[in-house]
Amino acid sequence: MSQFDAQLQALSGAKANQTLRGILRGIEKESLRVSPDGRLAQTSHPLGLGSALTHPHITTDYSEALLEFITEPQASIGTLLNQLDDVHRYTYSQLQDEYLWPASMPCVLGADSDIPVARYGTSNSGTMKTVYRLGLGHRYGRAMQTIAGVHYNFSLPDDFWRELARDTGNQQSLQAFKTDRYFALIRNFRRYFWLLVYLFGAAPAVCRSFVRGREHALEPFGKDDHTLHTPYATSLRMGDLGYQSDAQQSLVVCYNNLDNYLQTLCGAITQPHTEYQNIGLKGADGQYQQLNTSLLQIENEFYSTIRPKRTAKSGQTALQALQLGGVEYVEVRCVDLNPFEPLGVNEAQLHYLDAFLLFCLLQDSPEATDAEYQGLQDNQARIVYQGRDPELMLRRNGGEVNMREWALEIQEDVERCAALLDKANGDTRYQNACTEQRQKLAGERATPAEQVLSELAEREQTYYAHTLQLARQHRDYFAARPLDDQQQTHFARLAEQSKHHQTDVEAADQISFDEYLAKYYAQYTCCGEPAVTSAQSGC
Repeated sequence: MSQFDAQLQALSGAKANQTLRGILRGIEKESLRVSPDGRLAQTSHPLGLGSALTHPHITTDYSEALLEFITEPQASIGTLLNQLDDVHRYTYSQLQDEYLWPASMPCVLGADSDIPVARYGTSNSGTMKTVYRLGLGHRYGRAMQTIAGVHYNFSLPDDFWRELARDTGNQQSLQAFKTDRYFALIRNFRRYFWLLVYLFGAAPAVCRSFVRGREHALEPFGKDDHTLHTPYATSLRMGDLGYQSDAQQSLVVCYNNLDNYLQTLCGAITQPHTEYQNIGLKGADGQYQQLNTSLLQIENEFYSTIRPKRTAKSGQTALQALQLGGVEYVEVRCVDLNPFEPLGVNEAQLHYLDAFLLFCLLQDSPEATDAEYQGLQDNQARIVYQGRDPELMLRRNGGEVNMREWALEIQEDVERCAALLDKANGDTRYQNACTEQRQKLAGERATPAEQVLSELAEREQTYYAHTLQLARQHRDYFAARPLDDQQQTHFARLAEQSKHHQTDVEAADQISFDEYLAKYYAQYTCCGEPAVTSAQSGC
């Protein structure tokens, strides 16, 4: 019996199976604010939404116009989506005539300098967030700061981990076991996430303004010179048009264990990088242009499809939180906004993600090698640009395999995990979600990417016009369902409290920003000796 079969069997027992009811998940969903004509909003973060620095549910990401909605961890997918829905409804009550752009790839963009960088006030922590974003603009261009997505946070309860440790005979401490197995999940996710990009990718086209002045391999969509695409594309956001750089191509972050992960990322944050040294830490006016001159300013600058996470304390780096406490949950980062869904995601998609992540956890997960890493990179590029080609081949175990055949192999095991989750929850929603995805693999149901291109062709619309039409429909959907007075008052109170909190944070600063930054970076010495950050790192 394989490890996968044995663990499935163990988790089918009544006591172990019920622990799956304790899965927690959360969502971080980004959306651009746009003007009524579909152009990037130049307005400041709306006052009615409170402080982007301290609000628990509504903040901004890279651009001032890029809203980010954050839910609380929830044991129920229905409750999770209801909270996300409430945040949308309140936000629309404060947006006046603006819309939320429903797609991952942005609206019509002007010059790079016209993309406003997010602002967080005058506190040291707020200044650091803004300088980080200024640095991203200098390194990658500000257009990169207008790409949106959905991040899905996932964790399993301690009761589950105790049952799994007992069944596998593991003698580690509970946290050490959890950390090792979360890294095993991450390694498998990186092997198989291309399937999620195929099933849920929703960004096969872009507005020409996004690639202005950049080299690309896109082609016009029919006679439409304003829309660029590739015929079999799935998610251009996940390719070389997205948040990537030539500089980061030399960086191989190792996921074989926590120590390797900390060391490789720590090295990228602490070792100077010539290209970024040439930008300069500060400008001629003495103002910071970036947080440092290393390959990465902070760990978040490394774009990964999935991250190990632990909730950090105020002023603590993400790496130090991981080193001191181990992995608490994983953050999935490869999910596009579905432009046809007002919330950007739907319930069936989240049920499938749960089953897929459980599959990644239970499946055997050997440590990665350099050769495998290169194959994973190649598979990602193929699925981004050619994913819907029925003849597409992917790299596996030194050879090549038809994508659809491999996808069906994975799908069968994901469906077994879905049955396990349905048993725990007493319904069939997980298996129903898997049925929807199997229909996509069989060509019986359109993927979001296919649906986008089909509608562009049928309606003879540009990417811009089609997405703006959906934005208007979503606005009407939320406007027709205003919050009741109690809910509206609750969110208004949160907004006011966040403003007061920001004022308190600013008043509490006792040191200069230079000192604050030095203390922050001193934490990276806790990661041990920085590892070599190149493709020769043995990972």
